Amino acid sequence: MALCAVLGDAFLPFLPSGTLVILAVLRTSDMDGAPVLLALGVAIASFLGDLILLRLARKGAPALHRRLARRPELAASVERLQESLAQRTTRTAAFIVIIARFVPAGRTILDLAVGHSPAAPRVFLRWSALAAVVWASYIVSLGWLNSHWFNTAWLSMAVSCAAASLISTTVARLVRRRRRALVAA
Repeated sequence: MALCAVLGDAFLPFLPSGTLVILAVLRTSDMDGAPVLLALGVAIASFLGDLILLRLARKGAPALHRRLARRPELAASVERLQESLAQRTTRTAAFIVIIARFVPAGRTILDLAVGHSPAAPRVFLRWSALAAVVWASYIVSLGWLNSHWFNTAWLSMAVSCAAASLISTTVARLVRRRRRALVAA
């Protein structure tokens, strides 16, 4: 269930994939090697979600153009991301791809931006795989650590979800603040 949510999170960013992964970690934390296998599965599902959405965005470019024309805020986000990825060094582009995992709907907008771009997605896919591993390691570690710090599953779940929400909110605010500073400059 958690792996399906992570895969589908690329298309439907409102899915509680992080929460479901934490729940899966809490359910399997007593099994030897389960967190490592779960992290591997989450990373693969995350990367496959990106790959599928990227392919759909490339193949459905005319439909995507129409949808973006109807949603100016989404179109502006896609355009900003395309410009950021095109103008940045490889290291900065990698950072953008990794940070997008931690911003609500950032992964979806990033995949649409790259899929909508005329540039080849090879470099993006490399950074997407790295971002999938980073995010999977983070979310599984968060659940695993809290399962060992607290004796009750409900408290571990509550603390893990609160921490994940706080981290995502903080990253989103930092990204917005940085974007405003760049626009003002």
